[in-house]
Amino acid sequence: MSAVADTLTHWFNFPENIEKLMFPSRTHESRDHENKGCSSIPADILDTPKEFIFYLDVPGLSKSDIQVTVEDENTLVIKSGGKRKREEVEEEGCKYIRLERKAPQKLMRKFRLPENANVSAITAKCENGVLTVVVEKLPPPPKPKTVEVAIA
Repeated sequence: MSAVADTLTHWFNFPENIEKLMFPSRTHESRDHENKGCSSIPADILDTPKEFIFYLDVPGLSKSDIQVTVEDENTLVIKSGGKRKREEVEEEGCKYIRLERKAPQKLMRKFRLPENANVSAITAKCENGVLTVVVEKLPPPPKPKTVEVAIA
């Protein structure tokens, strides 16, 4: 019964499966080993004619807390070791009665970029708790010309 539930969960997780087809990543074992102790960053990926746009939720983090790098020539890596800061209580006699918004220790997400990604032209901005990473696409390679040669 557990195998059936796992299969249904896998197939109904449609957006994640599309991402794996478009941006295949390493095997789960190596990815889990690398990301041990890290939380995953939720992401949306938009494929436009000229670029790939990644939208990642990073509430409470500033741009100085976030690193965007490219590893192994085509792996986009987004990580943060920064902690979300809680509001300090300045008045005496005040205390929190509920703390539900946990601050993640570390955040990390890796995306394998397709061959047509221009890793030299990546931009990122962080506004209102959303990190936007834009990866330009390379122009398509020119189509080979066919030259017909007349036989004498």
